[in-house]
Amino acid sequence: MSRFVGALAAFATALALASGSAQAQSAYPNRPVRIIVPIAPGGSYDLVGRMVADALSRRMGQAFVVENKPGAGTVVGTQAAAQSDADGYTLLVGGLSNMAFNPALYSKLGYDPLKDFVPVALIYKFGYVMVARKDLPQTTLQEIVAAARAAPGSISVATAGVGTGQQLVAAAFMKAAGIKLLEVPYKGSPPAFTDLLAGRVDLFFDSSAAGLPYVQSGQARGIAVLSSKRSALAPDVPTMSEAGVSGLDVDSWLGIFAPAKTPPEAIARLRGEIRAALPDLKERFEKSGGEVWDVPDDRLDGFVTSEYEAWTRLIREAGIKLD
Repeated sequence: MSRFVGALAAFATALALASGSAQAQSAYPNRPVRIIVPIAPGGSYDLVGRMVADALSRRMGQAFVVENKPGAGTVVGTQAAAQSDADGYTLLVGGLSNMAFNPALYSKLGYDPLKDFVPVALIYKFGYVMVARKDLPQTTLQEIVAAARAAPGSISVATAGVGTGQQLVAAAFMKAAGIKLLEVPYKGSPPAFTDLLAGRVDLFFDSSAAGLPYVQSGQARGIAVLSSKRSALAPDVPTMSEAGVSGLDVDSWLGIFAPAKTPPEAIARLRGEIRAALPDLKERFEKSGGEVWDVPDDRLDGFVTSEYEAWTRLIREAGIKLD
């Protein structure tokens, strides 16, 4: 009898240890997690990806590794994330470009932002600003709009390339104001700013972080910010609504997405840890020209859907395509 009792106790102990080991192995995450950044190193997508990876690595005791996968704007990396296993070990930095712009810009995209992904957290946003060459005769937004209405195409606006946020924001402005500007395409923001500062182009829309330093230095004139409130970087520059064009509150946003059908427990854990890390990210986000943004979980899907629908409609109406 004593042998039987001893064997039974040993079996129970082994079963408990095996159960504990299985639970430990199944705890998320139990191996490195990759965060795909669909652009080359540098820029806001990369910034958010690396800050989140660093915060989650420290909080969750597991490596979160950034993998830059640029190509076709943000298409290549986003498509790779969509085709990854939905096990919680592949995440994606998503924003306006890959979640709202691309579906209308490409006829054959290779992924569906609403069907192939679930938003884990939307955490970062930044505004745009309209800047003008400092010697532009029109000094206010109302004067610019009036001049453009009187002579369509007489005022030029630089864009950073077809399908970029800078071009699409300019298109949104023209639609809201009911005017036509002469678009001058550039390969990125730096050459556009070079010509704006030299007086060869009249207007340019870019992120507040990129544009307002030129306003602060007196090299360009700040006309209006495209957000619901003024920027702390240049509090004297009015919002579009204050300056006379309503319905144009445009914020670019970024967050973390996971492939659809990722286990709910993994999503829940990530959401909790990311939200807990936001206070530590606040100062770093603000230094980059943006701000912390904490969208409640029950509003994530609805927000992404609304952005997708609004920008798809605007891009198609403007006739902008990349293929």
